[in-house]
Amino acid sequence: MEVSPRLLRRKATLFKGVVVALASLAALTVQASPAAADDVCGKQVGGAILVKYIELDRETGPLGCPINIELDNPDGHGKRQEFAGGTIYWSAASGAHPVWGAIGGKWGALGWEGGKLGYPVDDERTNPDGVGKRQQFQGGTVYWHPTLSNGAHPVWGRIGELWAAYGWEGGAFGYPTSDETWDEAYESMTQRFSNDGLALFWSPGDPDDETAWCKQECVGYSGAAGTDWFKETRVETYVGTDHVKVRAIPTRNGFVNARTDFHGAWNQVWSMAPYPKGIDQEEHQSLYEQFACHAAWAEERLPGDWNTGPTWDLESWLPSIGMQKAIDPIEALEHECNWS
Repeated sequence: MEVSPRLLRRKATLFKGVVVALASLAALTVQASPAAADDVCGKQVGGAILVKYIELDRETGPLGCPINIELDNPDGHGKRQEFAGGTIYWSAASGAHPVWGAIGGKWGALGWEGGKLGYPVDDERTNPDGVGKRQQFQGGTVYWHPTLSNGAHPVWGRIGELWAAYGWEGGAFGYPTSDETWDEAYESMTQRFSNDGLALFWSPGDPDDETAWCKQECVGYSGAAGTDWFKETRVETYVGTDHVKVRAIPTRNGFVNARTDFHGAWNQVWSMAPYPKGIDQEEHQSLYEQFACHAAWAEERLPGDWNTGPTWDLESWLPSIGMQKAIDPIEALEHECNWS
């Protein structure tokens, strides 16, 4: 029986597909072979943990010899195996990664894989400065530097997002020097950083509390190194909006001297903290006009009691009204530096 050319072409295609499939299966078999258990220093190492261990040069690498067998983690899902130089942790969601040193110590102090950080999702990496280290976990990233970070500290959540927007450890704030802690005075979670003692904060906000710094959820930063004229500069951004509030907290010298030197006072405010990102020219002009209004209008009614209040609050969403209208004493009686 004569076979048609069309049928021959179909058979050839099917044969080619079988060959490709067999080749792919062979490749998978070769790739999977390192996962078979291996005896290292008298202990069995296997599976994904062995693959990572081989990648790190086995017993001649930083992990050294295994000191126990693979163990189940308390969550009933993940695995771990301890080595002389650290521990490899594995879960189906995160893969296998070693944890060691100061970063491993901080991770352990926060509850290991059962804590807020969860499992490691990457190996420890060297930062762009060539000195510091970081390791990413499911819930955040732990940073460490031998001289700048005061140990290892996690960065996560809203504070982590804001820190990243300003350039991570190489940006305006530097390395974290503390974990997040609750600041009762400002009703916020606060974390300190290495550059000039700057702090980043997050607050859930409280619309029912007239004394609350943030009436709704906010994130921001503050500089409290202090100058002759100002105690602190605080910048708040309301989450879900582009609204920025700047709070300048003057000293007595600031209240007195800023009246005749708006620009010098403005420069002192921004010597303590980074100028907020995303402020356009009109918003900048409005902030400066509000600042000048507070400076020009400030009057001490009783010792230590100023008519502008203890802070000069500048709101980015207010329109620019022009410097003359902002600082005119008659106009100021009407708008009181808030012309919303």
